[in-house]
Amino acid sequence: MSYISDLSQSAEYLSFRSSIPLRKVVVDSDGSKAWKIFDSGPKSVNCPLICLPPVSGTADIFFKQVMGLACRGVRVISAESPPYWNMKEWCDGFKRLIDYLELDKVHIFGASLGGFIAQKITELTINCPRVVSLILCNTFTDTTVFEYQDSAALFWLLPSLVLKRMLMGNFTTDKVDRRIAESIDFMVERLESLNQSDLASRLTLNCTPCYVQPQALLNIPITILDVWDDSALSSNVREDMYKSYPHAKLAHLKSGGNFPYLSRSDEVNLHLLIHLRQFDGTEQSPSYTSLHKTPAPSNNQPEEGTVSYFNQQEKFVKIS
Repeated sequence: MSYISDLSQSAEYLSFRSSIPLRKVVVDSDGSKAWKIFDSGPKSVNCPLICLPPVSGTADIFFKQVMGLACRGVRVISAESPPYWNMKEWCDGFKRLIDYLELDKVHIFGASLGGFIAQKITELTINCPRVVSLILCNTFTDTTVFEYQDSAALFWLLPSLVLKRMLMGNFTTDKVDRRIAESIDFMVERLESLNQSDLASRLTLNCTPCYVQPQALLNIPITILDVWDDSALSSNVREDMYKSYPHAKLAHLKSGGNFPYLSRSDEVNLHLLIHLRQFDGTEQSPSYTSLHKTPAPSNNQPEEGTVSYFNQQEKFVKIS
């Protein structure tokens, strides 16, 4: 019997699944690799926000961003890749996806592995820029901070159950508030839905030694979305992110856990709108409506914790 979380039975998620179809887009010549995407908002906008999930995530984990930002007229695409086994192959597949969707340029919101890949996409395409800006959530610049490097080349041999247990062991068991607990349960459910090749390929990307060359991204507007109670990343990894991008804006959330886009969606959506607002009135806007009047969270109260937003000039961590 498959695991069913409360969040997947919520009215908001059920509305999302009933109103926004899951599309499968085949981008390779032999038809074997299909991207899964949810695409919401005005299709005439050719510079949307694309959301990339962490290792354990699927395209629907960003349903609160897809629904919340589309209501503001923003085109949002949540994208889940097929199995790719090295970074160049992944980036080539992504370029074929945005070509297929006829997108001129994109903004990327990436979480954990999704954030690392977003940086690599930008770095590898710097001579033919398609990425306008980045919002990086709970992410890193160097995969050597992770465990399992010695066995990364063998992930393709391991059964799905073993791979899932590797990831499940990294989900916090500490006492947390209801919204964080619901986000963890939902991510466990999403993890259970992934097959062996999905998990093995993602873990291979996450644990094979690779690093970003941040100097290649110094002309790209970047917001680093940092959650203080994220248990997956060490303080050293966070500091490395800040040092790598001294020009980045920092958006701090006091709490939210490893998956704030689910547990603190109002705050995350607010920061996404603030980031995107700088492109109002340009061809790089993800919306045909002005984002300048950014709304307060839906309950007219900030979610737990104080949000800060400003400019700014451990060896092993967990995978989530």
